[in-house]
Amino acid sequence: MSESPLPVAVIGAGPIGLAAAANLLERGLEPLVLEAGPRVGASIRDWGHVELFTPWSYLVDPASRRLLEARSSWRAPPEDRTPRGEELVESYLDPLARLGTMSDRIHLSHEVTNVSRVGHDRMKEGRRGKAPFMLVVDTPEGRRRFTARAVIDASGTWTTPNPMGAGGVEADGEREHRDRIRYGIPDVLGRERARYAGKRTVVVGSGHSAIGTVLALVELGRREPGTLVAWAVRREQPSRLWGGGDADELSGRGALGTRVHAAVHSGEVALLTGLSISAVRKHREGLEVLDDTGKARLEVDEIVVATGGRPNVAMLRELRLDLDLATESTKALGPLIDPNHHSCGSVRPHGAAELAHPEQDFYVVGMKSYGRAPTFLLPTGYEQARSVVAALAGDHEAAGRVELVLPQTGVCSTDAAGGPCC
Repeated sequence: MSESPLPVAVIGAGPIGLAAAANLLERGLEPLVLEAGPRVGASIRDWGHVELFTPWSYLVDPASRRLLEARSSWRAPPEDRTPRGEELVESYLDPLARLGTMSDRIHLSHEVTNVSRVGHDRMKEGRRGKAPFMLVVDTPEGRRRFTARAVIDASGTWTTPNPMGAGGVEADGEREHRDRIRYGIPDVLGRERARYAGKRTVVVGSGHSAIGTVLALVELGRREPGTLVAWAVRREQPSRLWGGGDADELSGRGALGTRVHAAVHSGEVALLTGLSISAVRKHREGLEVLDDTGKARLEVDEIVVATGGRPNVAMLRELRLDLDLATESTKALGPLIDPNHHSCGSVRPHGAAELAHPEQDFYVVGMKSYGRAPTFLLPTGYEQARSVVAALAGDHEAAGRVELVLPQTGVCSTDAAGGPCC
């Protein structure tokens, strides 16, 4: 990166965005953090009731830790303890954001709607690599434009969930019946208990978020008579749903699969495999879910859609990106994380080289860097941020160095021959 008085724009003030800012400060570069939400960690606060399956030893970014320990009386939580999402925010992200060196550089309720180059749309060559970035931002005071020497997009995918329908599009009736459809991870045993108690609920999705919601509904059913749980997945064979069990190096992650396997086989959960949803329509007092043949498969009161998220690439339309055709990650990263060919929850550490786009000095890090692929872990994002910032600072040796070892899932194979892939 050439010398410039302009800051490096960081989109998003979640764990990875703040880690990028901490690394920038440590390198003597100026961060400009733009967060759409009213508080840091806004997306995590939405699922703050959920217990992570990763202990604190994996949850604190090294550069952020050094900044906290040097400039405050902050003490790290016990490394072997596993927090809830709200604890991650309150015990780590909030203290980090309150630091004087950080707080002045974080702009809340600043939603980035477009990223481009000053004087250059996607088509224009000119002096593209020399032109600063332009970010169009909706703020409480109205629309503003910011310029930056580089951009690190850590905005995540939580606010752009995948739809319920097959083929990646909304099911017919999905929008009309939104009042009975909840995306993400509802607080079934807490503030949203009344919504699900004594009701028939189907959870759509096969990832950890779906499994956690299924288990919460099972627990609610043990306490509230009449609470019925169905679980709809698109895959025909359920074996991968159970995870690695005791072989998973993250015991909490392995336990999710073990517990939901027991709930299915005990009859507490009705598992519907091979279900691709085409429509949802009103039926009697509830909703009727139809498969892609038009056949009605079940009648429910509530639907929880936990099918993951997708990156907001519309805001990046004027940049020159090189995206993997399947995952919408960078082309170099795609083959490492595509769940069609690679079942591992643990992807080898990677950094600036794999995350680079044709648009010079633009990087996507964190969950959004995975595009539509699942199984992202916070330590992966921290390593991405460290490497990317090193590259922006001109330290290419550090950018290419691997400084992370991830826990294995215990379920690691390719679809080609069923052999090991990690």
